[in-house]
Amino acid sequence: MRVATVLLYGDTVRYPSMRHEVPLEIIDPFLFVARGEEAFVLSNSLEAERIAKAVPNAELLRTDELGLDDLLREGIPRDEAELTVVIRALRSWGIAEAVVPSDLPVAIADGIRAAGVEVEVDGPAVEQRRRVKSPAELAGIRRSQRAAEAGMAAAERLIRGADADGGHLRHTGELLTAERVRAAIRTECAAAGCPAPPTIMVVSALSGGGHDPGTGPLPADLPITIDLWPRDEASGCWADMTRTFVAGQITEPVARLREVVLEALEAARSAARPGIASRALYDHAAEVVERAGFPTQRTREPGQRLTHGFYFSLGHGVGLEVHEAPLLGLSETDPLLVGDVIAIEPGIEGIDGLGGVRFEDLLLITEAGCETLTRYAYEL
Repeated sequence: MRVATVLLYGDTVRYPSMRHEVPLEIIDPFLFVARGEEAFVLSNSLEAERIAKAVPNAELLRTDELGLDDLLREGIPRDEAELTVVIRALRSWGIAEAVVPSDLPVAIADGIRAAGVEVEVDGPAVEQRRRVKSPAELAGIRRSQRAAEAGMAAAERLIRGADADGGHLRHTGELLTAERVRAAIRTECAAAGCPAPPTIMVVSALSGGGHDPGTGPLPADLPITIDLWPRDEASGCWADMTRTFVAGQITEPVARLREVVLEALEAARSAARPGIASRALYDHAAEVVERAGFPTQRTREPGQRLTHGFYFSLGHGVGLEVHEAPLLGLSETDPLLVGDVIAIEPGIEGIDGLGGVRFEDLLLITEAGCETLTRYAYEL
């Protein structure tokens, strides 16, 4: 089945596809249907006025109009009553078939199927609707990115202002820790209206790896990688950026890592344009890293557990989720679209006794190629 009707059910806090269609923070679940150019919404009366303003072209029904209160007075459990009014709404709109996301609640899917609505689960088709960012979403991403840069600058000031002491860093007489740097980042991001979560990464050879946020003292003379992702409160959209710093001596091996990683970043950026397969960007970056003699997912032997080198994918889409379509890895073939926002983050990490270097920029895919949304130097 291939139809033009898309059906969503949920709140806009946990369901980013719903937030894209109805750009408000709504904590109670509701029903949204798009059929071609038509839009339909079923909501409770508390949210109806806000939704009508946010989506003025939608046909709006309230749950009380379809008898929810009467069903509850009859003693019908709320879940059953809400499902009943969902089915009544679909019948009133003439919805007989729909594409739904993979995270549609099972009870809703089972209930509307039992009522005769043909349902096809097609997560990518639903995700495609929000890959092209709305003007409000793109503005939110830009605000988040400016907040990320303010947070990164706060981290860099602490690291640059630190002194070496026995292989560790001290700032104003105290050990400089990942926790202290993380707190400074979060303070700056929150002040800009884009809070960052407590798991943003401040890692080094002493602590961290994978998605471990890092803990404890930070080293002198070794790379410190900071990966942060603040979220704009107004739009619900994220940014994502990474930089690597060294306080003290920059050794030749570390300088070499920076050179290779920056070349890989530029190779991927230069290839970014509408229509190119997302896997191709990964290949451009991986070729640079492999040429420099470091392993990648492409060179991993079958069954090998790779934990060093460029052992992760190139990146991912960013918007109403930090990690969303399109993904930029070995198995991804989706072409990039005008309006995609992607994070490209090549790195060489897990090097014994050294750690690694990683850089990450946000790109907006445009008709002409791409626009770099990140404004921050790559100096160690």
